[in-house]
Amino acid sequence: MKLVTFRFNGSERIGAVLNQGEVLDFHAADARLAVDMLTLIQRQDALMPVARGLVAAPPALALRALSEVTLLAPVPRPVSMRDGYAFRQHVATARRNRGLDMIPEFDQFPVTYFTNHLAVTGPGDVAVQTHHLTRLDFELELAIVTGRPLRNASLEEADAAIFGYMVMNDWSARHLQMEEMKLSLGPCKGKDFATSLGPWLVTPDELPLEATAQGRVLHAPMTCDVNGRRLSAGNADSMNWTFAQILQRTSYGIQMHPGEVIGSGTVGTGCLLELNGSKITDNLWLKEGDDVVMEIEGLGRLENRVVRVAGPELSDALVSAGPRGVSHR
Repeated sequence: MKLVTFRFNGSERIGAVLNQGEVLDFHAADARLAVDMLTLIQRQDALMPVARGLVAAPPALALRALSEVTLLAPVPRPVSMRDGYAFRQHVATARRNRGLDMIPEFDQFPVTYFTNHLAVTGPGDVAVQTHHLTRLDFELELAIVTGRPLRNASLEEADAAIFGYMVMNDWSARHLQMEEMKLSLGPCKGKDFATSLGPWLVTPDELPLEATAQGRVLHAPMTCDVNGRRLSAGNADSMNWTFAQILQRTSYGIQMHPGEVIGSGTVGTGCLLELNGSKITDNLWLKEGDDVVMEIEGLGRLENRVVRVAGPELSDALVSAGPRGVSHR
């Protein structure tokens, strides 16, 4: 099932995209489904059979043309959001471009970091301010959403807990990121202004997933075009850590909940930082007005446009003031 969150007649609703390209409006079809996506996920045992029945026999009065609705992120307000580092090609190339050897710990355990689950966007405009546009980058990724509680999960439990998959663009303000990572607390302001998800959340039964000893593997080509130019191409099956392994590691010693988003990390060739460093592109960065289109086979096309909005500057006065009791003048 291809599940969506959308705006129709001023209200936020959920539904499913049908093969004919129409949206089945769950709110209009059955009062039990007049809920948000998190509630559908959290109450899936009771609500998903109702949703599947409606998709099998959609009532005509609940059908909307895609042109009639505004697609939002499938999960606009996830419980949490982490991003991973699962594609060796991206990690190795990015390190080589900085004159560094491949880090051996990459092959020892999968890692994730928390990013801002309150700055999720869907298809459409992505608002940025002046300092984001200094070396603004995209990152081509896929993401999963948990549908079951997890704690100290086995690989089998982790796979079974995946509710769905979607396209993820982990926008990156590289200038801010590189400045702040010198303080060893992660990407910080370079990441937290926007993460785009969409256009829909696809349940595992719709996808070509291969069972392996390390967990299920999705076979799906991944691409990113900027202003109609193909810049990135890879495949989800080149992840060196499966989502099951990532969830197994993440759930160690903690309680995970339905509705948490986990990104894969960037596929090889999947960002300008890597492409510029490899001389595939020449100091190319995103600018105001650029159209960024990501597509993963089976997961749809996530289309975004970079829009500059007014806002305060990170002024020299703020920086030069320094911490309390310390003068930089």
